[in-house]
Amino acid sequence: MTATLPRSALRDSARWETSPLDLDAYLARIDYRGPLTPTLSTLHELQRAHLAAVPFENLEIVTGGKIRLDLESLQDKLVRRRRGGYCHEQNILFATVLDRLGFVVEGRSARILMGDDADKVTPLGHTILNVTVAGHQWLVDVGVGNVGPREPIRLDEGVEARHGRWEYRLERSSLGYWLLRHHRHGGWFSLYQFSDEPYYRADFEEQNYLVSHHPDSPFVRRIVAQHNGAEERLALTDLELKIFRPGEAPELQRLDAEALPQILRERFGLVLAAQQEAVLLRRAESLVAMSTEEEQLGT
Repeated sequence: MTATLPRSALRDSARWETSPLDLDAYLARIDYRGPLTPTLSTLHELQRAHLAAVPFENLEIVTGGKIRLDLESLQDKLVRRRRGGYCHEQNILFATVLDRLGFVVEGRSARILMGDDADKVTPLGHTILNVTVAGHQWLVDVGVGNVGPREPIRLDEGVEARHGRWEYRLERSSLGYWLLRHHRHGGWFSLYQFSDEPYYRADFEEQNYLVSHHPDSPFVRRIVAQHNGAEERLALTDLELKIFRPGEAPELQRLDAEALPQILRERFGLVLAAQQEAVLLRRAESLVAMSTEEEQLGT
């Protein structure tokens, strides 16, 4: 367990950007009307509400925009324009909300596995949160697409958690990291591993630049939209839509390019500006030829 400094001892660069937060607008965005006291129950309810309302997506990148992590940009995109985002955007916004409500929340950085063996060293690059509440530390993650936990998971080795019909387990990997695994129709699936080292907004800015600009990044090369639902989970990659239900093999639907805007609206709640939509349709036609079976994006 890491020691947590009192907030008054932290420099601005180590704090969440809480003062400009429009809390009422965020709560309206996720349709949350419950308690706001910093309790474990509140944390559970907020996480579920956030995941129900805010999809995982990279459409800004594939339509020529930029991903910015300052709070004003996050609020404009995820709250006012009712868009989604990936891990850096979603977990930074969620951490800022939790900090405003009085939770003790720190950033962490994870090594994505997505089914790889836990002894494989993958790069750091996935933003997650460590929240201290009810005398314990909890893993909180609203930004890992359609496969992530829907509720906090207590940081204890061997703990198993059921989030509705979805199952998770927290272990220690052979490298000494925390290892988060998800039970799927084929057995236990390794999601990512992480240490107790704190990470800050400056770290996430650098990781964000790489994932949104590097030519090998799947978020640069592919169209991605995902939703982490209570009974059904969705993963759109280019023109393939996979639908996941607990304990079942995924259902695969192949889409025509012209159907993409309607699918984004109806299945993910995402409405793009007309110019972005036109760019997305052109991109869909070009990306479909680049698809590979090897890349795993929350599938």
